[in-house]
Amino acid sequence: MESQIYAIPEDIMRGSGTQLFDHIAECLANFMDKLQIKDKKLPLGFTFSFPCLQTKLDESFLVSWTKGFKSSGVEGKDVVTLIRKAIQRRGDFDIDIVAVVNDTVGTMMTCGYDDQNCEIGLIVGTGSNACYMEEMRHIDTVEGDEGRMCINMEWGAFGDDGALDDIRTEFDQEIDMGSLNPGKQLFEKMISGMYMGELVRLILVKMAKEELLFGGKLSPELLATGHFETKDVSDIEGEKDGIQKAREILVRLGLDPTHEDCVATHRVCQIVSTRSASLCAATLAAVLWRIKENKGVDRLRSTVGVDGSVYKKHPHFAKRLHKTVRRLVPDCDVRFLRSEDGSGKGAAMVTAVAYRLADQHRARQKTLESLKLSREQLLEVKRRMKIEMERGLSKETHAIAPVKMLPTYVCATPDGTEKGDFLALDLGGTNFRVLLVRVRNGKRRGVEMHNKIYSIPQEVMHGTGDELFDHIVQCIADFLEYMGMKGVSLPLGFTFSFPCQQNSLDESILLKWTKGFKASGCEGEDVVMLLKEAIHRREEFDLDVVAVVNDTVGTMMTCGYEDPHCEVGLIVGTGSNACYMEEMRNVELVEGEEGRMCVNMEWGAFGDNGCLDDLRTEFDAAVDELSLNPGRQRFEKMISGMYLGEIVRNILIDFTKRGLLFRGRISERLKTRGIFETKFLSQIESDCLALLQVRAILHHLGLESTCDDSIIVKEVCTVVARRAAQLCGAGMAAVVDKIRENRGLDTLKVTVGVDGTLYKLHPHFAKVMHETVKDLAPKCDVSFLESEDGSGKGAALITAVACRIREAGQR
Repeated sequence: MESQIYAIPEDIMRGSGTQLFDHIAECLANFMDKLQIKDKKLPLGFTFSFPCLQTKLDESFLVSWTKGFKSSGVEGKDVVTLIRKAIQRRGDFDIDIVAVVNDTVGTMMTCGYDDQNCEIGLIVGTGSNACYMEEMRHIDTVEGDEGRMCINMEWGAFGDDGALDDIRTEFDQEIDMGSLNPGKQLFEKMISGMYMGELVRLILVKMAKEELLFGGKLSPELLATGHFETKDVSDIEGEKDGIQKAREILVRLGLDPTHEDCVATHRVCQIVSTRSASLCAATLAAVLWRIKENKGVDRLRSTVGVDGSVYKKHPHFAKRLHKTVRRLVPDCDVRFLRSEDGSGKGAAMVTAVAYRLADQHRARQKTLESLKLSREQLLEVKRRMKIEMERGLSKETHAIAPVKMLPTYVCATPDGTEKGDFLALDLGGTNFRVLLVRVRNGKRRGVEMHNKIYSIPQEVMHGTGDELFDHIVQCIADFLEYMGMKGVSLPLGFTFSFPCQQNSLDESILLKWTKGFKASGCEGEDVVMLLKEAIHRREEFDLDVVAVVNDTVGTMMTCGYEDPHCEVGLIVGTGSNACYMEEMRNVELVEGEEGRMCVNMEWGAFGDNGCLDDLRTEFDAAVDELSLNPGRQRFEKMISGMYLGEIVRNILIDFTKRGLLFRGRISERLKTRGIFETKFLSQIESDCLALLQVRAILHHLGLESTCDDSIIVKEVCTVVARRAAQLCGAGMAAVVDKIRENRGLDTLKVTVGVDGTLYKLHPHFAKVMHETVKDLAPKCDVSFLESEDGSGKGAALITAVACRIREAGQR
């Protein structure tokens, strides 16, 4: 460490602020010249030990001058700006002023470099002050409630409100009245070096006047303020020759002391310095207790960095302070570490830390910037989605279109006149539901539902198609018996959530199994026919399979029963898809120009032709490459629950490898694909989740994290989830705007029926998506209605609508 001490002439201390800061800039220039570093732009830390209002690390407004300074035009001004202007006026060097700190904070940081447990700074010298690391959630004057921040206590003013009046003595009051700032810094006047010697002098004067010392004689020197120094107190309390020192000092003050006078003076010094150490210890104990409570630990291990002439030079002050602190907070293991290099080193350490953190923050933000989408980019996504929708609807381009826009043959939503009992099947995984849905119209209009969940054993999932559909029919028979309806023939709606080519409402060709199903003899076959054949083989009952639908269409119909404006269905869960009511004249794959038909967009494949490549990041590419279907469902991989956690995991690994997170240490668990579940995003972004709980999630992943790490992880989750919601919103804006344009309307009122765990459980996804749709489709009044009963109810309602239309046609 290189250093140089420069004096500040008294005329500059009392001149203008411009003169003072020009002088500081000149001293800085001379020092840089000496070290031959003037051509470098180095970061600078500024220890400025005067009362200041600090608004950020590099902005500090002087409240009032102390210590004899009276430079004009500085109070109320930002001292960092003043020094920057002085450097600019010179023009022969440049400095990056990163941090301004007071000496207490500098001391804590100096000691913190040697001991990472150091979270308190203490000065006991000419003046006295302390600082400590406080939880952000308790600092109401600063925005944010996560992490910690160093608090400069300015504890010298403790008692200025009268809180210490019961322990202040007549001598404390006399010192205060004779000071430059009466009524202020009352605690400091009881404990610091500037006043300790004066307290002893006042006591000696009183005792002499009462003829308890010096034979009742007083000298002019003893009556003169400031003639008994704090250094004298330290000398008198020295281990050797303390009584002799007392004699020498008293003789210097024009007195002729006896041995008893010297012993009494020694005792007075002991009492005054012991009180100082005890008061200092009591307040420090309060700080330690607060840190312990903040952390919620049974036992606190902490280090106090200390500087100041009283602490360092008084022979017994430090020992008395330590002993009293340990007695007052026995459940705290406290280490006291002396600052050997002053607060300047600490200011440099604050600067170094700030510089490192700022550099790392810039690196992280540069990475995250690629995941933040501008309004212009989102409008472009909307435009491209509309183009891909047109290509999927066109007979000419449908075969090569990634967004398939599949006709569903659902041509109407409920109008309220539907009635009857309907069965529904909901098959989309290892469990499936059988439902009885009773639809009533008229005054008692409503839907009554009964359902039972059945499992499909793995041997059935991997057996033959006949075995699978026989098992399904067996479950239907069990359900009918359970409901007391054995042998009844009912219309049935079938929610079948696997990739299918639908040729009519009751004909759906399975293209391929997914989700672990491998039943043979089904792919390329009509699943409605397979179900009917299984019913006929059983010969117990007959069912009229009226409609087969996917879960998105089922969701739209479920919500459409509650809201007649519902003409769009959206799923945002493990996967994502949308459907909507399209004009028949635009559905070129189906004959007919009149009316509307629900189109299953299969929008998860948006971008499979490369049209989103400019928005995809390296993290999207990594997730896609290691997925079960690389190159496919690219839009879904950017927005749905199956993939968001994996995107976050890849970003965290990247940050950690670059030393920007978790101190560069990657856990084996974090390397495991799929280990960072999307539910963690919802939990981490929950407004009521404290950082300790975030750290618990990270600990589950084998990561030793700090509060700062938790804040960074939370930011990554926020950015990834926000992008997903915005992309989903841009896609939905394209859908509702297309409906409006199809109908030649200036404005459109429409409702979107929504289902899916990501939409329902993530704390912010829905809100961000709604805001995006509103912004990108301003001519559409879009409402969102959550589906509470799943897509099985929708399948029954589609069946009810189809039966209503069929009966009307027969009449």
